Amino acid sequence: MSGTSGTAEREIDRNLFVTVSGPPGCGATTLVEGIAAALDCGYVSGGELFREIAAERDMSLSQLIAKTGESEEIDRALDRRLRRIAEKWGAANKAFVLESRLAGWIAGNRADIRIWLDAPDEVRADRTLDREEMTSEMQVREVIEEQRYQSYYGIDLSDRSIYDLAINTGRWDPEATLDLALTAIEGYDIESDEGAFDTPDFEI
Repeated sequence: MSGTSGTAEREIDRNLFVTVSGPPGCGATTLVEGIAAALDCGYVSGGELFREIAAERDMSLSQLIAKTGESEEIDRALDRRLRRIAEKWGAANKAFVLESRLAGWIAGNRADIRIWLDAPDEVRADRTLDREEMTSEMQVREVIEEQRYQSYYGIDLSDRSIYDLAINTGRWDPEATLDLALTAIEGYDIESDEGAFDTPDFEI
């Protein structure tokens, strides 16, 4: 599909706080940029925050990932930044998009719509060939993160029940994925909302 289609130019006037989550290579960054453009709002990526922390500590991504295995401090520092952002925009009544693997859990009931993206391992591996992290490093990080979040916060990342929309981006191209997400955002009506799955706050 062409990037000049109606979907790419779609504009939606909604003051919703949206989270996007998923593993590396799921297409989250592309979707977040598309949603932010359609809502004419800002966004924050957990990956960007992780890179900021690496830069602040004068470390490469690989070095920082290795460092996270030595203590909880780096993981919790990232999650605290995400929590502050979620608290700010959850109370702002303005459109905003927050992306990270844990964004849906951290934002919790503050978020209006929570989206989960995924794709088969081989698809995600192909998409991440040009990244600084090696595919093997990202796969190891995924497993370690799942264990850590369970240990730190009692969160089971395999539990998708908190998400309002889950999309396998291996089945739809970026434009169609964006169209699915924007249709959900545009069609959301708080008056007919019978309730999201409750997500309790947790200490970070």
